[in-house]
Amino acid sequence: MQGLILAAGMGKRLKELTNNNTKCMVKVNGVTMIERMLSQLDKLNLSSIVIVIGYKGKELQDYIETLNINTPINYVNNEIYNKTNNIYSLYLARNYLLKEDTLLLESDLIFEDSVLQKIVEDPYPSLALVAKYESWMDGTVVTIDEDNNIKNFLDKKHFNFSDIKNYYKTVNIYKFSKAFSNTHYVPFLEAYSKALGDNEYYEQVLKVITLLDKPEIKATLLDDESWYEIDDVQDLDIAESIFTTSYKDKLNKLQSRYGGYWRYPKLIDFCYLVNPFYPTPKLLDEIKANFERLICDYPSGMEVNSLLAAKYFGIHKNQVVVGNGAAELIKSLIEKLKGKIGVIRPTFEEYPNRKNSEDTIEYSPNNNDYAYSANDLISFYDNKEISSLLLINPDNPSGNYIEKKEVLKIADWAKKKNITFIVDESFVDFVDKEESPTLISEGILKSYSNLIVVKSISKSFGVPGLRLGVLVSNNLDIISFIKKDVAIWNINSFAEFYMQIFEKYKNDYNNAINEFKRVRKTYIEQLSKIKNLRVIPTQSNYVLCEILGKHTSKELAEILLNEDNILIKDLSNKKGFNDKFIRIAVKKPEENDKLIKAMKRALD
Repeated sequence: MQGLILAAGMGKRLKELTNNNTKCMVKVNGVTMIERMLSQLDKLNLSSIVIVIGYKGKELQDYIETLNINTPINYVNNEIYNKTNNIYSLYLARNYLLKEDTLLLESDLIFEDSVLQKIVEDPYPSLALVAKYESWMDGTVVTIDEDNNIKNFLDKKHFNFSDIKNYYKTVNIYKFSKAFSNTHYVPFLEAYSKALGDNEYYEQVLKVITLLDKPEIKATLLDDESWYEIDDVQDLDIAESIFTTSYKDKLNKLQSRYGGYWRYPKLIDFCYLVNPFYPTPKLLDEIKANFERLICDYPSGMEVNSLLAAKYFGIHKNQVVVGNGAAELIKSLIEKLKGKIGVIRPTFEEYPNRKNSEDTIEYSPNNNDYAYSANDLISFYDNKEISSLLLINPDNPSGNYIEKKEVLKIADWAKKKNITFIVDESFVDFVDKEESPTLISEGILKSYSNLIVVKSISKSFGVPGLRLGVLVSNNLDIISFIKKDVAIWNINSFAEFYMQIFEKYKNDYNNAINEFKRVRKTYIEQLSKIKNLRVIPTQSNYVLCEILGKHTSKELAEILLNEDNILIKDLSNKKGFNDKFIRIAVKKPEENDKLIKAMKRALD
């Protein structure tokens, strides 16, 4: 068996990275794609490797000669690489296909060794390597039957998003038997090129072949093996986070993205915090049904969106401002408030990050559970010069909760002291200690003009991608200021539509919250049985844990990510913690079980 690599293209989408070298000479974590690929092929004891070169071909040849590759390498030169597509490159190498079995690869791929093993060890002589279609993928897809026969090759023109559950993306690695190349592929390649020219793709030939009664090529499916196709700088960035060989680097690269983990479909995210049981499929179907209209129409302005939020929460529209996520509202609020602010540490950093350190007066609970009460806060801040006080309730990341009557006790104290009292209750819907724990009611707001309540819609409603949050208060000057401070169209049409319809799904939401509470109870019981792990009581959709064994929180996070594709929150860099604390989200039971199993193995 021989290898055949198509490497003639210019790689224009990689911009300056391919000004002076070919696409396959671009480095991923310090190693060029071609060096990695040749080294992997070199382990297969191939008879030879054929490389079709074109753009910067001499530079590529010279570079390959510096590599320690034992397999003989032959070159085919595509002199009109800038006028042709890869069908012509393969056409130029067609005589090699006729000589022996061939592994065909495109040079812009990066993959783990097991990917090649999958196709080489499959006994079927001619195969296309495919993976279940994911949203990040681009290019040719196939449909297959129950026997892995390829029913059709679909290009972008024939791609239908309503059918993606049936699609498999071609990995651009193929195995052609000598017989298949002689009887099928090369004759069709020659005829296709002659009829339709050189500016096509070699998959089009396979598409024609699959129309035959006996196409003689099947698909072999990847499971959890990692691979990536690198066409542009964003692909390169993602590939580097997937294929880093360092546990530490992989964690750092993932953490620095702050989300966007839909690009990593096998990753289980226990770091970011959302309701795993909401929204319901029916609600999502209603949004999908209106997708075209929403994407083509402008959203309403602030006053309409304030009315929608006020209707849902049972308050007046002048008492609420809707934000592009709570983060937008927090920024505007904290920059508006003058003087020093009281902050409980450790905390959600979005608030104190908007203040200079000298303008924050910090309270830290003096106990192992990071627990505190209303009396603790009143006692500590009673003689402090603060103009505002922040309470996150339940607290993030500790999960500590102060009951509603006690929070109102702080509100009374703050009112007497002329202190603005900010309560972030983004996680309050997860509380099971009492009924109706929220402070968002017209009566409470009117009784405490010094009270400001912030609520992220992302957390409990499970829609972080919509970027929605609300800030409510009877301090109408603050509300008016923030409405003027944010952009006129600060939320998009999808977020507005969600607020338009979410009231009619209230029963579904309440059911989802009840299901969550049931799952959390079981989850905490299971976590508490893990050796070398101390679980701290919580009223939120996350659990703060202390590692008692030899591992640090960062080490555990690295192990879980690299060995189990699980991302947790390492708190070692958060003010108020040492290097032994982690925060883990509550997810669906099957995901929770995977985390528990992985943590048992790591901590034992």
